[in-house]
Order: sequence, then C-alpha cells, then structure tokens
Amino acid sequence: MLHRVLSGIRASGRLHLGNYLGAIKGMVELQKNPDYETFYMVADAHAITTPYSVEELRQNRQEVIIDYLAAGINPNKSIIFIQSHVPEHFELSFYFSSVTTIARMMHLPTYKEKVKQYPKNNTMALLNYPILMAADILLYKADLIPVGIDQEPHLEVAREIARKMNQIYKTTFPEPKRFTTKGEYIPSLTGEGKMSKSVEGSYINLTDSLDEIRKKIRAVPTATVSGGPITGGIKTLFILAEIFLEKNLYQEFKEKYYNQTLKFVELKDALAEAIYQELKPFQEKRKQIASDLAYVEKVIKEGAEKAKAVAQKTLKEVKEKMGLI
Repeated sequence: MLHRVLSGIRASGRLHLGNYLGAIKGMVELQKNPDYETFYMVADAHAITTPYSVEELRQNRQEVIIDYLAAGINPNKSIIFIQSHVPEHFELSFYFSSVTTIARMMHLPTYKEKVKQYPKNNTMALLNYPILMAADILLYKADLIPVGIDQEPHLEVAREIARKMNQIYKTTFPEPKRFTTKGEYIPSLTGEGKMSKSVEGSYINLTDSLDEIRKKIRAVPTATVSGGPITGGIKTLFILAEIFLEKNLYQEFKEKYYNQTLKFVELKDALAEAIYQELKPFQEKRKQIASDLAYVEKVIKEGAEKAKAVAQKTLKEVKEKMGLI
C-alpha cells in the first residue's frame, strides 16, 4: 500500500540542527522509499499566527526551500511547495471550522502555551492553527505525518475532523497517524527542552561556521567537575555526542565523566568539530544552490502546480459533498 506523507517546517528563520536531524534527514530517507509519496511544505501561513517580520518571512520562505534542496530533498521525487501558494489550504480550513467547536480549540495545551508566550497576540489565527494544520494534512489525504510527540494534540484534532467530515458528509479522509524518524528529538543547548528557533541560545544553524558552532557548544552549561547524574546541559552534550562522535570516542568521554576525569572543554571541542564536519557538505551544496535563484524559483513554481493538482481534486470532492457545488 502506498502511503502519502506530509511534512512541513515553519518559515520562521533559517533551519537549525534540530530541524535537520529531527525532520529533514528523515524526509530524505522517506523519499527514497517507493512505499511513500512525499509532500514537503514550507509553512509560511503558520508563521503569521505569532508576531513576525514581513521582510524576514519573505526571505525565510526561500531560505527553507534552499535548505530542503541542499539537504537532498529532490523535486523530482517529492512535491516541494510553499503553503500560501496553494490557496485551497485556507478554503478547506474554513469548511473544517464548521465542524470544530471553539471550546475544543481553546482547551488545547499548545494553544494555552502560545497565549502565555504571546498574551497580546491571542488571535483567531492562533486559535485556528490546528484547523489549518488539519487542512494541510487532509487536503492531500496524507495518512502518515512525521512529527514529534508535541504535535500529537494537533494530529488528534485532524483525526477528529476527518471522522466528522466522513460521518456527516461521507467524505473519504484518512485518519492521519504520527510516526517517527530516527533522531526526532534534539535537545536545546540551554539544557532545557528541545532545540528551537524561538529560544535564543538553544540552537545551531545549519549555516554556522566552525567558530560559531564551537562558541555555542562551549556555552552549554555544565558542572565544575564531572561525575554524578547526567542532566541539563551535560545530558544535551552526551545526546549530541552519541549522534555525532565515533562510538569509541563517545564511550571514552562517558567513562571519563563517570571517573571524574573528564574536561568538558575537550568533549565540547570534539563535538563542535564533528558537527561542523557533518554540516560541511550541506553548506557547500547550499552555496551552489543559492547562487542559482532562477532554479530555486522554478522549483517553487512547479511544486505549487503539482500540489494544487492534488489539492483541487480534494476540495472539489468536499464542496460537492457539502452542497456547495
């Protein structure tokens, strides 16, 4: 059975190591598998649900597309598109809002967290975020969504909407399920939570130089001496070390930690070097792609056309069954 996969990243800044390891590497692997039909979106409309800069958004949309291409997402194998270039997302979102209560949206933990974070920007767009996300997914009848556990409440909303639409209007939406790709959770450099563009000092950009990476890794909080429980910033370092360092070197650092002979700066500098070496081919390819913006624009235009072809078919079905055409 062919599975349709949708994944998207908000256009709220250049991609970081957490995006790369938690999402993009998995996206590249999925497009290689003939069992999956892959749709990869730049979620620019989701980025305007919280305060943003107009000029930065314009730039960020293109930057994320370049990052996708540099990481190995192939426009001949995956449909790569910008969310707002397919207006069917917004029309379907409105139809979905007719079967979703305000109370349901207001009780979502993710909504409550964002209201705390942006108390002066408690907008309808923010409240409707999960409905738009459901439209993003169901417009393409995607049945598998590679997202972190933190997005499960939103996926549950998408499943509820699919069930309601199928029951009331006899549509044929799948109930999308979350699945994981390797390395889905990348911890913050602050030692708390996950790597996030919205938390300054928590992330490493994919375009960072060796010096920038070293500076950020050296700033990860640790103890004055090694030994004891592995928590906070120390835990972050060892999670990253397990991903990036050779197994023997990782084990050696861990033994030194428990023996209380580890010098954290040695671990940090080895880690910074390993991360930079991992990102170097990506950075070289990115420079090459960014120098040919005509090609990037062609990918964006063709991706929108391919996505629209699928989206229009779904929207026509929904409108017919809802009595709108």
